[in-house]
Amino acid sequence: MVLKRLSLSLFLGFLFTSLIVPSSIARFVVEKNSLRVTSPDKIKGTYDSAIGNFGIPQYGGSMAGAVVYPKDNKKGCKEFEEFSISFQSKPGALPTFVLVDRGDCFFALKVWNAQKAGASAVLVADDMEEALITMDTPEEDVSSAKYIENITIPSALIEKSFGETLKKALSNGDMVNVNLDWREAVPHPDDRVEYELWTNSNDECGVKCDMLMEFVKDFRGAAQILEKGGYTQFTPHYITWYCPQAFTLSRQCKSQCINHGRYCAPDPEQDFSSGYDGKDVVLENLRQLCVFKVANETKKPWVWWNYVTDFQIRCPMKEKRYNKECADSVIKSLGLDAKKIDKCMGDQNADSDNPVLKEEQNAQVGKGSRGDVTILPTLVVNNRQYRGKLEKGAVLKAICSGFEETTEPAVCLSGDVETNECLDNNGGCWQDKTANITACRDTFRGRVCECPLVDGVQFKGDGYSHCEVSGSGRCKINNGGCWHESRDGHTFSACLDVDGGKCQCPPGFKGDGVKSCVDVDECKERKACQCSACSCKNTWGSYECSCSGDLLYIRDHDTCISKSGTEVRSAWAAVWVILLGLAMAGGGGYLIYKYRLRSYMDSEIRAIMAQYMPLDSQAEVPNHVHDERA
Repeated sequence: MVLKRLSLSLFLGFLFTSLIVPSSIARFVVEKNSLRVTSPDKIKGTYDSAIGNFGIPQYGGSMAGAVVYPKDNKKGCKEFEEFSISFQSKPGALPTFVLVDRGDCFFALKVWNAQKAGASAVLVADDMEEALITMDTPEEDVSSAKYIENITIPSALIEKSFGETLKKALSNGDMVNVNLDWREAVPHPDDRVEYELWTNSNDECGVKCDMLMEFVKDFRGAAQILEKGGYTQFTPHYITWYCPQAFTLSRQCKSQCINHGRYCAPDPEQDFSSGYDGKDVVLENLRQLCVFKVANETKKPWVWWNYVTDFQIRCPMKEKRYNKECADSVIKSLGLDAKKIDKCMGDQNADSDNPVLKEEQNAQVGKGSRGDVTILPTLVVNNRQYRGKLEKGAVLKAICSGFEETTEPAVCLSGDVETNECLDNNGGCWQDKTANITACRDTFRGRVCECPLVDGVQFKGDGYSHCEVSGSGRCKINNGGCWHESRDGHTFSACLDVDGGKCQCPPGFKGDGVKSCVDVDECKERKACQCSACSCKNTWGSYECSCSGDLLYIRDHDTCISKSGTEVRSAWAAVWVILLGLAMAGGGGYLIYKYRLRSYMDSEIRAIMAQYMPLDSQAEVPNHVHDERA
């Protein structure tokens, strides 16, 4: 039994460490972010730090904080609560960045303990002078799985000499303020982001495989939105190893590899005598690569996400369904061409290279600034390896930071990538707690203080200390901050949309218009209903006035008049109006008649007189009687 385990361990060692390129030229690139000390002046400057491969780095943003080095538990391997230490920031203070020393426990445990004590970020000082490394999670430590997935704060490893500089400044009583900057952690050369996911179809490899499977399911929707909109170009990749020449004919190598030892994967259960073999994983990895290629040929590369997700759900190893039959049923349900996929996969027993897997092995070698892919899973965004928790919001934030500012798609401004900075003291922005309105807005680049637009009403101001309604409509938002009240179905408001939007108590009330308006008792203060026959009753915001007997109250004149007298006078007034109208019409007709008669008589008289006595102003009238003597 001991010999068997020893040979298994030796073989696995060969299998995991034997990459297709010699180790002498393999290159692992540590992804860094900028750490800038802003005070004290004597150590002010920019320093390198290596991004931890867990937690959530603030890709595309930055974070300022004050450094604290604990007096006890300096390595952070125990809970700080045991030492009565808290790193919770006080209201208005900068977030706390905890400095701990490397050693004695996992990097992730140090960060977890600091996070539970209230830290906003963790700096781990190296314990030896060496090039920076990437702080990764423990491979197979089951006990650490739960807290690793709950780490939400960023962390970074710093050089030993820089750590000593920070400790010295703190021991001298200096306030050490630093700024962690991830804005250039992902380059953004154009308006399209290219990213890769180095993954594995094996679902029985422990904590990391479980996290990978969960991520693929959660991220599918966002990935497909980005791909369909043309915002990103996604490519899946799969890591394979080759079997050393000396072992190609061994039982172990034959069970873990295809194509005569050229492409291998570790045994899923790490038990060669039972369960699935490594070559089963290699074949499914190859199938998933071919699914992507065939889907890409049909201009639908995002179908890969559907296949991988469905395969995880329908064909798990635990249910003994991790096989070609189950895979073919998933392929058929997605409408993919199974024959093209089989042709793409080629002959697994051939003693020759598989073009698809050969290309994958070549892609593992670093190009440009990327470095070799040695950690599984690995996300590469714009040729930079992502470091941090493989979680939907964190990864989406990293991808979105690859866009030039103002060119990012709408999905980058969704709730999935909110920084939640507005939850802490409202992000230092203006807010109206009564109306539940805030100027704080979360984006993947961090919070911004910007006066909001609410129900079509625009607030204006600096967003930090004040925001106020501009233009009409202010009374729709919390009644413009003015007094308002409802009673017995009647509502009164002191808000005015005119005159600069001031608060003024409505008629029938008095007060400041902001905090209170009280009813005016018109009866008691003798402001209305004061005639001798009037009877006054005060109401909320108004009054009621009645008259005795058959009298009618005229509010505009504050007086009572007789209802019958009013009716009689109204009737006689109508009669007189009619008579006056008739008289005027008759008089007018008589005058017209007299004028026309006189005109007619004048014309007749003038005609008669003209025959006998011509007028001076008229020429002689010719005689139309013929002279018979002529």
